[in-house]
Amino acid sequence: MIERYTLPEIGSLWIDEAKYRNWLTVEIAVCRARAKLGQIPESEVEELAEKADFTVERIKEIEEETNHDVIAFVSTVAEHVDSPVSRHFHFGLTSSDVLDTAGALQLRDSLDLIIRDTRELAVLLTDMSLEHRNTVMVGRTHGVHAEPTTLGHKLAVWAFEMERNLDRLGHAREAVAVGKISGAVGTYGNIDPKVEEITMDELGLVPAFASTQIVQRDRHAEALSAIAILGSTMEKIALEIRGSQRTEIRELAEPFGRGQKGSSAMPHKRNPILTERLCGMARVLRANACVGFENNALWQERDISHSSAERVVLPDSTTLAFYMLRQTKKVLIGLDVNKEKMVENMNSGGGIVFSGRVLLALVEAGMSRDDAYSVVQSAAMRAWAGEGGFKELIEEKEEVRRYLGVDLDGLFDPSYAIRNLDVVFERVEELKGRLEA
Repeated sequence: MIERYTLPEIGSLWIDEAKYRNWLTVEIAVCRARAKLGQIPESEVEELAEKADFTVERIKEIEEETNHDVIAFVSTVAEHVDSPVSRHFHFGLTSSDVLDTAGALQLRDSLDLIIRDTRELAVLLTDMSLEHRNTVMVGRTHGVHAEPTTLGHKLAVWAFEMERNLDRLGHAREAVAVGKISGAVGTYGNIDPKVEEITMDELGLVPAFASTQIVQRDRHAEALSAIAILGSTMEKIALEIRGSQRTEIRELAEPFGRGQKGSSAMPHKRNPILTERLCGMARVLRANACVGFENNALWQERDISHSSAERVVLPDSTTLAFYMLRQTKKVLIGLDVNKEKMVENMNSGGGIVFSGRVLLALVEAGMSRDDAYSVVQSAAMRAWAGEGGFKELIEEKEEVRRYLGVDLDGLFDPSYAIRNLDVVFERVEELKGRLEA
């Protein structure tokens, strides 16, 4: 991932130094496992662990000649360790034993950061939902005014979706926290299966129940999919905010810092650049998830068509998702909520959003549904065309006065549409408790 979107906390997990350090951790853990089984002297393993080291520069120098990164790594470590102790290093292993097990450590640790920040974002959404439970605004379907809702209800929808993201990410973390020390085609031909079990226990991973030369890539596809879905939720939030920031709506707006400028040519501009950025980034996560699907089907016990792609999509997706979580929190914490504009927009058209309420009142009063729909729609379409306010136009209808009388104020109170939302906010409070437990 480019430096612009790489936060140090997660970026440090994917640099070359960290990658090779994980490789070394796996190699030493294998040696310790063999020592526990009495296959090699413990004293020699401790000497190996003490002396084993590398430099990234030396690995790259040797790789220029060998064109094989693991061989270059093993050779570099051997330069730091005296013979005969060095003979225990990488004994009985294939490259993917090291690569996939160390990669599991990187993915696990990255997902731990993502899960932590996803939980924080979910808690923030519950807090904001409860804060805005009574912030009335118009609900829209197809981009068109529908019926009243509240901002708190919108936020509740996002909060529960974020909880589902946590469930998916947790399962994905479990799926990728798997390693293998089973040799060239996964048959344990040159290594005791107990070595794998002991090694994984030390590393905090689970042994693959059955593997080929590699850990199977459906696991990585699941992680990339869970990350992409998380991205789509953040995109959903961003899309709502940037849409609501349009000049004609102006109900919500992302934070705009002092000294910030929206356009080089138009000083009045206040562009939703953060939320637009989030929407663009979600596309990258989805594209990377497709790579994960493609990487699952490989020739026989393994080819390396997945390898080059994973070097890009695994660090990029985890790093980008982490950045998006931080940016989404930043947007929500600084969210500009224009309650007055929400009320103004809801009342545009002179109460047209209450047409459904009037329809049901007429039906309840005895008018046939078809007749009631026709009466209400005719007034609504005139209001839509700007011929007057819907409330005044519907009150002029003789049929309406006959069935409902002349005082229709009670039908134009938005509280009817949100009076039962308490059940939703009770669930939000329960969600907050689960997230903070």
